[in-house]
Amino acid sequence: MSRKCEVTGKGPISGGSISHAHNNTKRRFLPNLQKKKIWVKELNRFVTVKLSTSALRTIAKNGTGQLAKLVRDKKIKVK
Repeated sequence: MSRKCEVTGKGPISGGSISHAHNNTKRRFLPNLQKKKIWVKELNRFVTVKLSTSALRTIAKNGTGQLAKLVRDKKIKVK
């Protein structure tokens, strides 16, 4: 499985690490992904998704309607 949020599409980005001596090296910034089982009222079932914490906060605020739409469009696999 890739390190990508299934709801927002957030993935790793690259950047530079700078040491105390100002040596620059490339590094990856990984998203804060969590695997959660969420009850989707529209589908009347649990859905396990891998999502970022910002997406989890958005779902908590706005509801599971967007998640149900992604499952119906088969963008998220349901086991």
